[in-house]
Amino acid sequence: MNQALQEQPAAKAPDHHEYSPGLEGVIAGESAICQVDEGEAGLRYRGYAIGDLADRSSFEDVAYLLLYGHLPTEPELKEFSARLIDNRQLPEHVRQFVESLRPGMHPMDVLRTGISLLGLSDPDAQDGSRAANLRKSVRLLAQIPRLVADSYHVMASQQPPSPDQQGTFAEHLLNLIAGHTHGEVGIAMAQALNVSLILYAEHEFNASTFSARVTASTLTDLHGAITAAVATLKGPLHGGANEAVAAMLLEIGRPERAELWLRAALASKQRVMGFGHRVLRQGDARSTIIQRHAERLSRLCGDHRWYDIAATIDRIMLEEKGLRPNLDFYTAVAYLVMGIPRELSTPLFVCSRITGWCAHVIEQQDHNRLIRPRARYTGPAPRTYEPLERRA
Repeated sequence: MNQALQEQPAAKAPDHHEYSPGLEGVIAGESAICQVDEGEAGLRYRGYAIGDLADRSSFEDVAYLLLYGHLPTEPELKEFSARLIDNRQLPEHVRQFVESLRPGMHPMDVLRTGISLLGLSDPDAQDGSRAANLRKSVRLLAQIPRLVADSYHVMASQQPPSPDQQGTFAEHLLNLIAGHTHGEVGIAMAQALNVSLILYAEHEFNASTFSARVTASTLTDLHGAITAAVATLKGPLHGGANEAVAAMLLEIGRPERAELWLRAALASKQRVMGFGHRVLRQGDARSTIIQRHAERLSRLCGDHRWYDIAATIDRIMLEEKGLRPNLDFYTAVAYLVMGIPRELSTPLFVCSRITGWCAHVIEQQDHNRLIRPRARYTGPAPRTYEPLERRA
């Protein structure tokens, strides 16, 4: 086996037994991929402030940075983009799986199964080296948009669109999902989607990323670790949050109903999705970035209702609860304006976060130690075994 993938020697066990529910605040590993910066930057991908990347980079640029550790040169980016285009097609057995889907299946369940199927036929399926994992990462990044879009259209009894093989990653994805790629509005939508992909690409040891690293620490294959991450992301407390925000906006329906709806929700102690963050206590810098694009799209499309509803909720939540929106909140507005189906909010998350997941799987296996924490026992005290005939 590759020397880099060998499990490291056992370290001395810590002599304390502190317990933190949900592992909150626990340092569970080291990573050079993403820094949670409580200052103005918010997040840094391999040292670069998220705002600079969102304003100046393409998603392909950022994907390369996360996977390879540095921003690409022009030839490197051109070659990387070409590989993404060349690998967009799905293998025949995966296409057959997609065509067998029926209405009512959960898109995340379909995506989880589809990624497992992609692992069966990957040319590097049995190779766990770093170089092979990078090749697999690029193929997965290229294939997942088609898997997401084709699955959705089949389950909706629609004909999947013919993909534009020459567009950027964001243009290709938008064309597959919503069909808007031309004109001023189409360009603005692709730009907003590009930004959202960058913002969602990575976020340190979040639940799905940590799940991927735990799985990868057993030295299983990359597709297996990514499948675990997708299963984790399905939960409404993680990747399902943006879909829940969209559902809330659709339930409110009109800007004039927003304040009354929110105050009733607060009075009944109903959770308002899209606010607060487990780690970013002082606000989410990514939210401010996507808010600008949501407002611009609303203005260009002449449809302000979702943005106006969101702005009202944003204002009152800050006044009443001191809470600021996270990335999911205004992303839901942008996706509604783009015409992206609500049920695809979380699968679109995967189209982006696959880059961070793969980077973490590779990093974990480069310096591997099996992740095996301990639990504080809260069960019964030692008991004497009773034979069956003596049990009351």
